[in-house]
Amino acid sequence: MLALRLARGSHPLVQTRRLLVATAAAGVGFLLLCTLGHAVGHPDRSGAAALRLLWCALPLAATVQFAVAVARTDPSTRPRTGLSAVGLGPARLTAIAAASTAVACALGSAVALLCYLHLRGDLTGLPFDGAAAELLAADRPLPLAAALTLLAVLPVAAATAAGLALRPRTAPVPPEGAERPLPTGLPWGIALVAVGLAAETYAGRGGGTGLPLPGRFDGNPAGVLAGWVLTAVGLALAGPGLVHGCGRLLQAVRPGAVRLLAGRVLTTESHRLGRPLGVVAAVLSGTYAGAALYASGPASGAVGPLTGLGAALVLACTTATLLTAALETRQSRAETTGALLRTGAPPNALRKAALLRAAALVAVFAPLTWAVAELAALPLKG
Repeated sequence: MLALRLARGSHPLVQTRRLLVATAAAGVGFLLLCTLGHAVGHPDRSGAAALRLLWCALPLAATVQFAVAVARTDPSTRPRTGLSAVGLGPARLTAIAAASTAVACALGSAVALLCYLHLRGDLTGLPFDGAAAELLAADRPLPLAAALTLLAVLPVAAATAAGLALRPRTAPVPPEGAERPLPTGLPWGIALVAVGLAAETYAGRGGGTGLPLPGRFDGNPAGVLAGWVLTAVGLALAGPGLVHGCGRLLQAVRPGAVRLLAGRVLTTESHRLGRPLGVVAAVLSGTYAGAALYASGPASGAVGPLTGLGAALVLACTTATLLTAALETRQSRAETTGALLRTGAPPNALRKAALLRAAALVAVFAPLTWAVAELAALPLKG
């Protein structure tokens, strides 16, 4: 009840972010229900249904990441002076954040169920009643328990992830003059990217008609999917190290005030910005490779509406997560920015530092994304 009251009194921008989480949850819930409908309509093709359910894990993971990012920027769950005295300590605020995340995702899952039943024709009185009855196996009864179980996966996963991400933790105080928490995942990330590209190359040489997506499970989907997942994980692990390296380069060779400020922000926020940047680079590289393959290969034109919905969810959620992480870094620097302005720092210098940070990140991640995309698509085209 307290979580609902805090949500009702939040800022409109905060409510908009929660609504976006609910919308993404509705899309994922609809994909899961469509997978269930395919399994009900084709009971003799359990393997295809399992592969469809596996592909749904990608938009589900992207939605969970976005929900956690929104929970981290929620001002109603931020510790403030005096809240502990009324029983709202860090642990209680973490529970409220997890509950708010679960409510938003559950709302989206409920909307997905209503839309699914409406398109099947089980609910009448609205336009497009039963418009997809044949596709959604309307001639067979829907197993309600299975549908509710699938719809409960996202709220439970998102609430658990938000609770783990926001749980109170005691961080060790670094010694004076030492770098604060230095990223260590860059070598592992590079190694995983190399292994992933090698796995995709091996799978591509094994034959097949192209990268399989829901509806086309031919070729060698296991090897291609495993290679792409390893590449995506590698880029996500390498992201913080790359952002930290950008910050160190900006501060090198007698930097001025603008370069020094831009570099220090990147090194300080490398963990917060690097992971979403790496994930976006992985998604864009995979999207480019898949689009190039489907445009030129024998599977051209095989992408259906559900595949497009899943791809759109992954792209939208990862991009929104990156923008939310950038907003979180801005909120964390609010006191420092105010102190700089009070001491006479020109606002133009702060804007130049922000543009310099963005340019440095684009200069590093854009070529990396293009190179990984080309290397991932090359063996598949061959």
